[in-house]
Amino acid sequence: DVQLVESGGGSVRPGGSLTLSCTASGDAFNANCLGWFRQAPGKEREGVAAIHTAGSSTYCGDAVKGRFTISQEKSNNTVFLTMNSAKPEDTAMYYCAAVTFCRGSYCCRLSEINNYNIWARGTQVTVS
Repeated sequence: DVQLVESGGGSVRPGGSLTLSCTASGDAFNANCLGWFRQAPGKEREGVAAIHTAGSSTYCGDAVKGRFTISQEKSNNTVFLTMNSAKPEDTAMYYCAAVTFCRGSYCCRLSEINNYNIWARGTQVTVS
């Protein structure tokens, strides 16, 4: 089984930076994609960033382009979300998720949320 454990959530001032991490265990890098999604109260879950673990192609949501970066450290089975120039509208519960059954890089697209079959519990990020 793939398990995902997040860390790094918390509070940050507007304009500040925060880095989230997500470590995969089990059949970790059998996960074809690792991604970050977020959900604010009363809003739908939206894709933030994703990475194709084999090829390192990345995908980034329009709301965070130029501010957030996704990266991976394969030796530790860990993916990072570096959040720069944080805005109050970035406040949300952030979820790490994995795709394990779809093997192409196209499977990682943020619009293909239904491909993400393993989800972490979420970590809260508050920008204020």
